Amino acid sequence: MIRPILIHPDPRLKKVCEPVAEITPELGKLAEDMLETMYDAPGVGLAAPQVGVTKRLIVMDCVKDPEAAPRPLVLFNPQIIWSSEDLSTYEEGCLSIPEQYAEVERPAEVRVRWTALDGSEQEEQFAGLWATCVQHEIDHLDGKLFIDYLGPLKRQMITRKMEKLKRERARS
Repeated sequence: MIRPILIHPDPRLKKVCEPVAEITPELGKLAEDMLETMYDAPGVGLAAPQVGVTKRLIVMDCVKDPEAAPRPLVLFNPQIIWSSEDLSTYEEGCLSIPEQYAEVERPAEVRVRWTALDGSEQEEQFAGLWATCVQHEIDHLDGKLFIDYLGPLKRQMITRKMEKLKRERARS
């Protein structure tokens, strides 16, 4: 089921999410819905707070090549356990901040530990778009948006555009 994506500014996007204590069938269904929502948008990552659920859950799939097999990942309670000193700059966007993009500098590589859908502990090192995406989505779980990395003027400008977009959508 495709779920509606919250648009910034929304107070739920600024909340720190609670850890997932137990992976229930409901959370499995949420993860499935989130992947469907992300692919439909289309996007490469989605965090639970973006669909109004304040749980530490993200989904992502950064395979861009239409010929390659998709690689959907479901990460419960993801945490970065190592970051490279090397940084990379990537033009980021966000499904909660449609059609707005800005360059954000983050560690080029990160090692992440999480619990998978089947309850197993997973660990993987990500680089490139995958590293940017996982850091962006984990930020969502901590109530942080990519525009929080920008200067106050650029951030205010984007926020005003989103407020206008929300008003227009409410009218239609």
